Amino acid sequence: MSLSISKSYDLMAKALDFRSIRQDMIASNIANADTPFYKPRDVRFEDALAKQKEKLFHQENNKLKLATTNGAHLQPKEEQNSLKPTTFFRDGHMARNDGNSVDIDVETTEMSKNSVMFNALVQAMKKDNLIFKDVIDSSSKIS
Repeated sequence: MSLSISKSYDLMAKALDFRSIRQDMIASNIANADTPFYKPRDVRFEDALAKQKEKLFHQENNKLKLATTNGAHLQPKEEQNSLKPTTFFRDGHMARNDGNSVDIDVETTEMSKNSVMFNALVQAMKKDNLIFKDVIDSSSKIS
């Protein structure tokens, strides 16, 4: 059994992992800017995190439940609860004569946005840890 600081702490930790994966993928795109026929890749994880957040904070009650009127009916398929990012090829950029479609401006912009989000998550986790530490410190002073 692991100690969880708050409901959102594990979610923020997973988001940091995914942001790190995205940073590596963008760096790979930049490194392959001169590779013929290379298509830039990206990772999508926001949907998985949003589903996990709904589950953690019990916000999933707005789903329509499947009614079964007979015991022989098939049961609904369970949604996967795992937090798995999906990778995809980023389209929409003109390929050069060598078939490469990496746009350095787009990649550096995406890397900057990802870095800002990563740093914001780190700051939020630090604040969350400080609140937890303060509670422990103040409770030890009471006795």
